[in-house]
Amino acid sequence: MKPLLIYCYDAYCGWCYGFSPVMLKTEREYRSILDFEVLSGGMILPESPKHIGAIANHIKTAYTAVEQTTGVTFGSDYLWHINNPEDSDWFPSSEKPAIALSAIKEDFPQLSVQFASSLQHALHYEGRDLCDDEAYRLLLREYPITPDLFYERLNSEAFREKAYYDFALCKQLEVTGFPAVFLQVSDKKFYAVARGFTDFNTLKERIDNVLKESRHLNPEI
Repeated sequence: MKPLLIYCYDAYCGWCYGFSPVMLKTEREYRSILDFEVLSGGMILPESPKHIGAIANHIKTAYTAVEQTTGVTFGSDYLWHINNPEDSDWFPSSEKPAIALSAIKEDFPQLSVQFASSLQHALHYEGRDLCDDEAYRLLLREYPITPDLFYERLNSEAFREKAYYDFALCKQLEVTGFPAVFLQVSDKKFYAVARGFTDFNTLKERIDNVLKESRHLNPEI
């Protein structure tokens, strides 16, 4: 089997949004020799809904650091909710975008990195509320899944369970912050190749070093 690159992310994570171009480039670079798995992390899972105002001040100071470090841009429609929380109707939760990713992964796992990126762009640039079912309708035009099937999955208990299984896997991997990337080269051998934002050249060097070492130990890889 191919080695597996595991990307632990959350749709609401600003640093993951900044890391998205790196992951897209990594997937293009290594798709012929690696399999890819995207796991939703469940970063925001309140027991009861909490308004965007609870985290808006933190985001106000954090998003500029993400832009300066990674080169991404947060869109004005997203920032309106951050700068005007008293007028926003957002109650962020990681659950629904995680279910959406599970709905895509079921039939199109090869599109999981792209879909995760699309979710982040929809939120952080276009300012779409990922807790609203209708936020996903435009996204679906880019993916080979029928809206009826997608929405059936989005609102099913079975796919909710798949999302929570992803959350549990991230905990099992001892992920305490996002993004995080692991390279699995055997049933029990995992290497952490990124914890937090990592530029492409650094990530590539780490992946190549792991693959080189693994091939030395196991020529079948």
